[in-house]
Amino acid sequence: MISQCHTSQFCCQFGPLFGCHVTTLLRLLWMLFLGLSPESWAQQGTQPHSIKIKGDITLGGLFPVHSRGPAGVPCGEIKREKGIHRMEAMLYALDQINSDPDLLPNITLGAMVLDTCSRDTYALEQSLTFVQALIQKDNSDVRCSNNEPPIIRKPERVVGVIGASGSSVSIMVANVLRLFAIPQISYASTAPELSDKSRYEFFSRVVPPDSYQAQAMVDIVKAMGWNYVSTLASEGNYGESGVDAFLQISREAGGLCIGQSIKIPREPKPGGFDKIIKRLMETSNARGVIIFANEDDIRRVLEAAKRANLTGHFLFVGSDSWGAKSSPILDQEDVAEGAVTILPKRASIDGFDNYFTSRSLKNNRRNIWFAEYWEDDFKCKLTRPGIKYDLGRRKCTGEERIAQESQYEQEGKVQFVIDAVYAMAHALHSMHLDLCPGSMGICEKMDPVEGSQLLHYIRSVNFNGSAGTGVMFNENGDAPGRYDIFQFQLSNTTNPGYRCIGQWTNNLRLNAEEMQWSGGDRAVPDSVCSFPCELGERKKMVKGVPCCWHCELCDGYQYQLDELNCDMCPFDMRPMPNRTGCRSTPIIKLEWSSPWAIIPVFLAVLGILATSGCIITFIRFNDTPIVRASGRELSYVLLTGIFLIYLITFLMIAEPSAPVCAFRRLLLGLGMCITYSAMLTKTNRIYRIFEQGKKAVTPPPFISPASQLIITFILIGVQLLGIFIWFGVVPPHTIIDYEEQRPPNPEFARGVLKCDMSDLALVLCLSYSIVLMVTCTVYAIKSRGVPETFNEAKPIGFTMYTTCIIWLAFVPIFFGTAQSTEKMFIQTTTLTVSMSLSATVSLGMLYVPKVYVIIFQPEQNVQKRKRSSKAVASTVTSQLSQKDDKQNGESKSSAIVPDRSQ
Repeated sequence: MISQCHTSQFCCQFGPLFGCHVTTLLRLLWMLFLGLSPESWAQQGTQPHSIKIKGDITLGGLFPVHSRGPAGVPCGEIKREKGIHRMEAMLYALDQINSDPDLLPNITLGAMVLDTCSRDTYALEQSLTFVQALIQKDNSDVRCSNNEPPIIRKPERVVGVIGASGSSVSIMVANVLRLFAIPQISYASTAPELSDKSRYEFFSRVVPPDSYQAQAMVDIVKAMGWNYVSTLASEGNYGESGVDAFLQISREAGGLCIGQSIKIPREPKPGGFDKIIKRLMETSNARGVIIFANEDDIRRVLEAAKRANLTGHFLFVGSDSWGAKSSPILDQEDVAEGAVTILPKRASIDGFDNYFTSRSLKNNRRNIWFAEYWEDDFKCKLTRPGIKYDLGRRKCTGEERIAQESQYEQEGKVQFVIDAVYAMAHALHSMHLDLCPGSMGICEKMDPVEGSQLLHYIRSVNFNGSAGTGVMFNENGDAPGRYDIFQFQLSNTTNPGYRCIGQWTNNLRLNAEEMQWSGGDRAVPDSVCSFPCELGERKKMVKGVPCCWHCELCDGYQYQLDELNCDMCPFDMRPMPNRTGCRSTPIIKLEWSSPWAIIPVFLAVLGILATSGCIITFIRFNDTPIVRASGRELSYVLLTGIFLIYLITFLMIAEPSAPVCAFRRLLLGLGMCITYSAMLTKTNRIYRIFEQGKKAVTPPPFISPASQLIITFILIGVQLLGIFIWFGVVPPHTIIDYEEQRPPNPEFARGVLKCDMSDLALVLCLSYSIVLMVTCTVYAIKSRGVPETFNEAKPIGFTMYTTCIIWLAFVPIFFGTAQSTEKMFIQTTTLTVSMSLSATVSLGMLYVPKVYVIIFQPEQNVQKRKRSSKAVASTVTSQLSQKDDKQNGESKSSAIVPDRSQ
């Protein structure tokens, strides 16, 4: 029955307009907007929750008093600033108008205020209340159960609507209000789509559209020198149309590229915002992010950026939905630092502050949501019928005071709400002057108010608004574009927060010197698609993105041939520092002042001095027992070899030349060969003497000094023969090795001046000496059991053991550095130090103790009784027998020290 009533009422008024099938049209309209049938609407049986203030003329109001609820629930938590502040601003404006004797005298404005719950579909459902009075009621065919006609309360007629806030809500509501010719003035909806008067002819707004805002944002981006940015938009008319306007204007202006254009879903899935940040980082150079989004989405984007540890990376340019609000950046201030935001030019209304801070539970009963606001603002709980008391929260006393016991800051759109109400009042006032001249109240021509006429007067208003700025509308119902540019500053400021850094009124005025970025930096960060390529870099254009390219360095040993190509430098050259050409590679050698040379030279100098001291001492005390006992002839040969080993250090460090290279070849292996040939001869002599002593009393052959020298020189002759053959096959010469020090960075490339001696040649040069050294070590091991009185064998043994350890360490160091850019220096130092250490071991083990005794203990350097070689052999046999007897437990007399001077 109720649905039939609604159908009849609509048919009676709009039947002539829409034709005979109006019932079907109404059902289609209702289901199109609400997804509900008329029957389901009627079955709800309740009027929408609203504030009703009686008056001669009633204005509608749409405000997001509550946030969007979770799935299946239309409304969520109360919105203190965006909802209550704005809604109270309308009530405040009505109070001011009704008390103004010059504006609408003797006419009282009333209101019907509805909650949109920040949801477009719910707002549309609520706004149907505004059109009920326009449906004429034909009750002729309607009867109640007692056959009496129904008593239907006449709904209040709404002549105009203030709102809504979100563009998507305003678009949805405007589609219905235009059918019933109800003018609408929004205080916050900025979607460019609403400027289309072919679709939204009854819509006006006191804020400029996003097309102006988008133009201002393009101007801001260009003023900061950015040419590569990304965009973020909340799904819906506001976000999508704002970004579309930005993209269109940027294309028309040119010189601006878009890295990512991302839409935030209405109901994002878990982790959705983290994925958005990852997508933004796919074009990490686009640090500038143009964001047209609601507060909740802005906050969650900042949270995701913080989770990704990208604080300070993104440079946000926010639309008026961000403005200068604290709620989107609450607890995310470090991520938001440096964000540039835009807000229609506004001012704080002192009268509203006085009004709102004086509101209390007692004097504001007309606001049915004020108790809920009170609980949220003061974090307390009121006792209300049907509401269970929360034991975890304190009880409200009702004596709390706004701004004294809670934080209060006037919401940014309060001025525009007041201006919207005043624009409607001024339009009604002008209409009243024209249609009801001299009348003290509403005359017949304004009862009812004709929506089309009122729209004409709305578009004609021109007055100073609450902030002192002009309020007017253009032919599309849009307010002029006047914006303040803000930046959120956190560092190096006594008052962290939003700071006005410029204005935009058809053109941008930006105070760049007042801008401050993350960490207090004054320099504007870069957000460019491609930086100009440096010298030495070639451009590689990005396909499909005309203003972007990749700069590819002419790397390695390439130089820049032209803007798009690189080429290789010749082998003996390297690129210039700016890679615009090639230059000669520097030639280096091991310098005497180099740390790589100082240590070997120092050791060699000490060794030469010590060796010279030993030689001089031996010459000075040539006929003393110790010198003669050490085998003078072989000792002088051995000391000569040690001296040459030390001397080779200077040849290895000297600047390479043909003579130097020749002496390197000659002396590198010769010094060691002389030394170890003499040692081998000595150890072999000792070994043969004692081996022979085990078998017979007669001495072995070739143990005389002359024989020892002949054997030694034969061994040395093998080395000399190999060297001279090498001289004949490959004459010594110098080379410049450009490959040895040719690292990836050509700045460190050097040509190494060196002798033509490869690592293999060096090993071959030393291999003969190493064979002698190993053979000598074998004999030293075999001779380790000789009696202690023959003390020459054991020092030689210790010498050879230590020398073997030194050269075993030498091998991995020398060959392990073959790939190093310091190869020449490391290998030269390693070789010379190893040779010096070998010589030092030989000198220290064999001759330093003798020199010490000769100089500091001369009393021990006395003549013992002389024995022949035969006597020596006899003594050896005797001592070996004593040794065997001791092993059987029989003690023998002590041995006699032999004379080794033979």
